Amino acid sequence: MTIAKSAYDEALTKSLSAAQRSESPYRHWIVSDVFPKAAADALQVLPFPVPELGGISGKREVHNATRQYFDVENRAKYSVCGEIADFLQTPSTITMFNEACGVDLSGTYLRLEYAQDTNGFWLEPHTDLGVKKFTMLIYLSSEPGHDKLGTDIYSDKDTHVATSPFRANGAMIFVPADNTWHGFEPREIPGVRKSLILNYVTPEWRAREQLAFPDQPVTAS
Repeated sequence: MTIAKSAYDEALTKSLSAAQRSESPYRHWIVSDVFPKAAADALQVLPFPVPELGGISGKREVHNATRQYFDVENRAKYSVCGEIADFLQTPSTITMFNEACGVDLSGTYLRLEYAQDTNGFWLEPHTDLGVKKFTMLIYLSSEPGHDKLGTDIYSDKDTHVATSPFRANGAMIFVPADNTWHGFEPREIPGVRKSLILNYVTPEWRAREQLAFPDQPVTAS
């Protein structure tokens, strides 16, 4: 599969320009149609094995051994992984995010995790504060019932206030701060809840093998 960079540019430009911004309980954006449809369709059917939870959840770190990334190996193995990583690494894309979200991502590194969550999965509220400088939770799956599986939003660690809409090829964006509490409340998950977790992280990120371009920080145009 080969999709022109211009198609990715057009999709993300339209997506960010039509973003729904909210200031409560912290600044975040809800966007639609992040990638060209052909890319979104290809993401849904990537043949990564679905991990077994083994009755344990609450943090993604407890299943580090089975997590999947658009790392150097998968970029080369799957064309959609390579195309999306290349696009999200380009200076023009970094400039789009910088301008849309009031952030400076220059000098950070691209990290893309392909998450597949099954029944029994949940995430305790957390902020992403620290080495993550940008978070975009891109929803992929479109199975019946998945519209209720969005990211849970909290005003503090103990106070749930909203749930983002879960729409295939839509996303929630925020710039991590000490109040950006989010997680996933325990609830029934039909099938496999698929998402792509986009982070730009600082050079202090230790797990270099997770990065798309371990030796290449991003720059703006």
